[in-house]
Amino acid sequence: MVKVRVYPSRVDGVINAPPSKSYTHRAIILAALSEGSSKIVRPLLARDTKATISAVEALGAKVIQGETALIVKGLDVPQTPEDVINAENSGTTIRIMTSVSALTPQGYTVLTGDSSLRSRPMQPLLTALTDLGVKCWSSRLNGKPPIVVQGGGIKGGVVSLRGDISSQFISSLLISTPKAENDTTIKVVGKIVSKPYIDATIFTINQFGGSVANPEIGIYHIKQGQKYTPTEVSVPGDFSSASFILASAALTGGEVEVKSLSTNRPQADRAIIDILKDLGAEVELKRSEEAVRVKGPKGLLKGGIYDLTDSPDLLPVLAVLGLRCKDGIEVRGVAHARYKETDRISVLAEELSKTGALISTYEDGLKIKAGTFKHCILDARGDHRMFMAFCLAGLISSDGCEVIGAESVDVSYPNFIDDMKRIGALMEVK
Repeated sequence: MVKVRVYPSRVDGVINAPPSKSYTHRAIILAALSEGSSKIVRPLLARDTKATISAVEALGAKVIQGETALIVKGLDVPQTPEDVINAENSGTTIRIMTSVSALTPQGYTVLTGDSSLRSRPMQPLLTALTDLGVKCWSSRLNGKPPIVVQGGGIKGGVVSLRGDISSQFISSLLISTPKAENDTTIKVVGKIVSKPYIDATIFTINQFGGSVANPEIGIYHIKQGQKYTPTEVSVPGDFSSASFILASAALTGGEVEVKSLSTNRPQADRAIIDILKDLGAEVELKRSEEAVRVKGPKGLLKGGIYDLTDSPDLLPVLAVLGLRCKDGIEVRGVAHARYKETDRISVLAEELSKTGALISTYEDGLKIKAGTFKHCILDARGDHRMFMAFCLAGLISSDGCEVIGAESVDVSYPNFIDDMKRIGALMEVK
């Protein structure tokens, strides 16, 4: 495990946001399901998205990497892979590709991943696919990867699916069922978490010529026999990754501008803009320039209570912001964060308590109030977002802290450390 020593420092400067991981995943998969060549401009090439590239190639697509774009030569009908599909650490890859694998004409597809991914739930998706006529199961019969999917297509029909664990289950069905034999209706039961990610899926489906009807909240109608059309798409900057840079300014009293952040597409974590404003940072949204500027206050931030049902990936950022808030921060609505790369609620509580912070946990969130910041070693447990958040904590420590897990950032933001150094963060890789 690679350690980084982070020293107290103020950040100032301008950087470009990395491309969106979510939109890159969706564009690659939809391009692979389009018969012909598609161009994906400014994709994110990180460990998770490379797993998706390998997955679609295993199903017969060809992906050619250029300097600033990917050319994807897709197939209307994916082919049975010759080997196991390894989704590495990517929940998006294994969940969407599970449904796509059902579209192969025959044979079996086996999907697995690293130890973290093999602990993540899949049963709601497997149950839904079974109801739509697909034979699929967990090889260990525990509802978790490895997953086995029998080809032969998706019959379609009416299916109910829980919405409180992962929006990726819904996105998976939305992408694959346009190619079903019959019309499909997806009824989401209970609260829908991370809904902007579903909106991003539908947005990208539309870009590739597909259609999803959403007449009311939680109901999706998909016509059968659709064909995706090869096209050219451009990937927007990622608010999820940019949230760490923007928050670093609010934490340290610095000023940063992050470019390439378009607000004209659904992105859950653009909520960071309003949250930072509410906490007392100065935030300027430059729509014409597709940029966001944040200037942090000289004193403490205000604090508050925030529901992150739609944007659970902001939980680590807000928890660290709580270390700088005079009234602390309480985050609720993120029970589904327990099913991410780690149980993020528990890990945040365990690790940030080392700083001297006072932390209370709930089933769906936590409350954090800063204490006297002690020198400590923070372990990200192999979770990329935890690592980036803990690095931010080091910026406001009294004499620095060490963060374990630098190798994890290649999952979503390979240039994170370099970008942080570029805006003035004092970080030393050990």
